[in-house]
Amino acid sequence: MAATYEKQRFWILVAIVSISGFSQGMLLPLIAVIFEQDGVATTLNGLNATGLYIGTLLISPFIEKPLRKFGYKPTIIVGGALVFISLATFPLWKNIMFWFFLRLLIGIGDHALHFATQTWLTASTPQHKLGRSMAIYGLSFSVGFALGPFFVPLIKISQALPFVVSSVLCLLAWSLVFFLANEHPEALKGDTKQASSMTRYKLVFRYAWVAFLPPFIYGFLESSLNAIFPVYALRKGFEVSMVSFVLAAFSIGTIALQLPLGMLGDRIGRRKVILGGLLSGAVIFAACSFVEHLQWGVVVFFALAGMCVGTMFSLGITYMTDLTPKELLPNGNLLCGIFFSLGSLSGPFLGGGYLQLVDSMSFLLFIAAMLVAIFIIIFYFGRKLPLTQERTKQC
Repeated sequence: MAATYEKQRFWILVAIVSISGFSQGMLLPLIAVIFEQDGVATTLNGLNATGLYIGTLLISPFIEKPLRKFGYKPTIIVGGALVFISLATFPLWKNIMFWFFLRLLIGIGDHALHFATQTWLTASTPQHKLGRSMAIYGLSFSVGFALGPFFVPLIKISQALPFVVSSVLCLLAWSLVFFLANEHPEALKGDTKQASSMTRYKLVFRYAWVAFLPPFIYGFLESSLNAIFPVYALRKGFEVSMVSFVLAAFSIGTIALQLPLGMLGDRIGRRKVILGGLLSGAVIFAACSFVEHLQWGVVVFFALAGMCVGTMFSLGITYMTDLTPKELLPNGNLLCGIFFSLGSLSGPFLGGGYLQLVDSMSFLLFIAAMLVAIFIIIFYFGRKLPLTQERTKQC
C-alpha cells in the first residue's frame, strides 16, 4: 500500500512540473510575439521576459521557513495557485508593466512549486534511484517546455485563448496535489537546529558548491540560446523558420538522453556524467562553429549538444543531494534554483555583450568556452565527500 502511494505521489508531482514547464514554454514566445506584433522595442521585450527570473530571486530568501513550518503540500498549493491565477489574468489588461508584474508573480509561484516538489522528491527517493527519478522529473519539465510553443498559434483564433488554455491545464494539474498527504522536510539536527538560515546556506554552499554550477550553466545555455542565438543566426543569414528548427533540435536532444544519463549517474557517479557532458558539449559547440554555413548541419550539432548538456539541471540537483546532509536538502534545492536563475539572467547579458564586442569569433565558441570553464572548475574542485561523514559533522 505504501509503495502504491509513493508511486502515486511521484507521478502527481511529475504531472504538476510538466504543466509548469508547458506554461513557461508557451509564455516566453507568446508574449514576445504579441509585443513584436504591437511594435514594442526588442530591448523592452527582452527586459519584460526577465520578470520570471526576478520573481524567482525575490522569493528565494523567504521560502525555506514556510516550507519547514507548513510542509510540501501547502507550498505547492500556494505556488500553483499563483501561477494559474496569473495566467488567467493576462487577457484582462494588455499593459507592459502589468504583464511584467504578472510574470513576476508566475516566477514566485513557479519557484515555490519547483522548490517544494524537488525537495519532496530528493528527500523521499532512495539514493540508488535518485538519478532515475530526478531525470524523469527533468524530462517531464523539458517535454512540457518543448510543447508550450506549439500553442502560440492559438492567438490567430483569439489573443486570450493561449492564456486560458494554459491556465486551465495548470488548474487541473494543481488540483491533483489535494490527493496527497502533507509531509515536512526532515527536522534539523545538532548544530543546524540552532543555526540561522544564513548559516545553513553557508554550510550547504561549503559542502556542495560545485553542484550548483551545472544548474547555473544550464540556465545560462537555455536563456542565451533562446534569446541571443536567434539574433546571431539571423545575422548569419538563417531563415526564421530554420532558427526555430535549431532551437527545437536542442530541446529534442535534451529530452532524448535525460533518463539514460540520470540512470548512468546512479551507476557510475553524478560527477563523472556531468564532466563528460560538459566536455562533450563544449567539443560539439566548438565543432559547430566551423559548419555555420550549413544550416541543417547546425540543427544536427544542436541536437547532439542538447543530448550532452540538457540534463545538467537534474544532474546538478542529484549531485547536490549526494553531498548534502538530508536535513539541509531544502537549502540545497533552493540554492540550485537560485543558481539556475542567475545563469538565466546572465545568459542574455553576457551573450549580448559578446555579440556587441566580438565580431571575429563565432558565438558558439563563446558557448563552448563557458562549458570548458565550468568543466575545469568541477574537475579540479569537485571531490565528493561522503554523505555519512557530513552528517556526522552536523551532529
